[in-house]
Amino acid sequence: MFYQYHHLLSLFPLLLLLGVGVSAVEVQRPRGVPLSKRQFYEEGKPFTCLDNSGTIPFDRVNDDYCDCQDGSDEPGTAACPNGSFHCTNAGFREAFIPSSRINDGICDCCDTTDEYNSGAACQNTCREMGRKERESLQKMAEIAKEGFLLKQQLIQEAKRGLEDKKAKLVDVQVSKKDLEDKVEALRTVKETAEQPEKEAKERHLQAWEDQKALVRMEKDKTRMAEVFLELDDDADGFVSVAELLSHSELDPDSDGSFTEAEAQGSLGGVDKVDTVAFEAVWNNIKEKYTSEATADTPAPVETPQEEPISDNDSEQYPEDDIPEDEEEEDEEDEDEEPDDGDYKTPPPTPTQEKKDDDEGTMPPYDQETQSLIDAAQKARDEFDTAERALREVDDQIRNLEKEISFDFGPNAEFAHLYSQCYELTTSEYIYRLCPFNRVSQKPKYGGSETNLGTWGKWAGPEDNIYSVMKYEHGTGCWQGPNRSTMVKLTCGKETVVTSTSEPSRCEYLMEFTSPAVCQEPPSLDSLLHEHEEL
Repeated sequence: MFYQYHHLLSLFPLLLLLGVGVSAVEVQRPRGVPLSKRQFYEEGKPFTCLDNSGTIPFDRVNDDYCDCQDGSDEPGTAACPNGSFHCTNAGFREAFIPSSRINDGICDCCDTTDEYNSGAACQNTCREMGRKERESLQKMAEIAKEGFLLKQQLIQEAKRGLEDKKAKLVDVQVSKKDLEDKVEALRTVKETAEQPEKEAKERHLQAWEDQKALVRMEKDKTRMAEVFLELDDDADGFVSVAELLSHSELDPDSDGSFTEAEAQGSLGGVDKVDTVAFEAVWNNIKEKYTSEATADTPAPVETPQEEPISDNDSEQYPEDDIPEDEEEEDEEDEDEEPDDGDYKTPPPTPTQEKKDDDEGTMPPYDQETQSLIDAAQKARDEFDTAERALREVDDQIRNLEKEISFDFGPNAEFAHLYSQCYELTTSEYIYRLCPFNRVSQKPKYGGSETNLGTWGKWAGPEDNIYSVMKYEHGTGCWQGPNRSTMVKLTCGKETVVTSTSEPSRCEYLMEFTSPAVCQEPPSLDSLLHEHEEL
């Protein structure tokens, strides 16, 4: 189908000749010689081989003996292996066949002239074949004519579309300038609104921090007073070195020996301190101090649970019978630090929980601060909306510029294919062609889509470059190249994918018809004029 349309234009004169009928006069010449070479075969004159390899008497032409190296002396016999026989085929198209097929019992020429001496029962089918070809050519001519008319409409629509896009591009570029000005104005409004918001939030946070610091300080003073009373065993209003020594956890160097000198050092170098001087001492010992009430509270005794009797017949190891290797491993495990992956954050102590509960959460913003936050948020929302609209306009401009500059053919006849997709369903797959975008393949009964290539370029021959589309860089084949597709375009009244195939591994071929491909067929008047000249 791909080549038929392009041959149609060259065969159109034949269509005309076949349609008006052929009244030919038989020109005498040796059997198997085409009319175009009649002048080389003049009866009564020596014949010179067409390759000039020799000259022979004319009566040795078609004598069933090969004299010329090119076989030109035996156009009507099978004597020369490299000769060719001309089929006149009146009523159809002339043809050439290898000389070896002459009188082989098989009818190759529709006019039966190749089997003149074989006895084969051949029938002249040239007129019937000519009739069928006329009908086929006539049908293709009608398609070409209608397709070309549709193509003219597509070209006009493309021109109007191009003008509309250019006008729209100008409008969008103007609106972009307005949007850019709007975005900058809203940016200033946003930044202006965010500054007092930031300052108000910082003031609110600082007030909250100050409040929490005050609460912590008050709790610390209360705690200090409680500890002073705990340490003042004799209730004389002083904490002495002896009273401090009762708390070994306050040993400064934690060497296990809390001496009087160290205790005196903790008290600031004196033997005892009152409540006022204790404040300085408290700052040094509060991180280590353990309340007597906490220390006196016995730890809950775990009730030993009865170990369940194992259903397994094997006995557990008695305590004395644990293998030495296992004991060593257990000791090593105890010495090793736990893995980061196995480490779990210990639950907060009651003191921590109480601290968080006491501090509570940050109070809500006051009305003035909240109003500043709301105003700043509104400015941010308006700025974001305008900035998003500007990005959309930029995308629109890029798309319009791309469409305006894209190569849609000499007269933009292929522009109507842009942003369209066409499908062809076979027994196994659904093929999808989106011109100037991509080609894909999807299993008919479910499965993921495979990219058969994205738009590459026009890839037809130099004299007809717009007859083939190339799509490349598709999904890679397993241990093979990336998939690619060649789309061959032919003239048709409808725009449709007609067939797909895979001529080579991972290289696909797709046939696609469109009126945009149709060329103007030759006019009848010009053909008649050429025929009269002939």
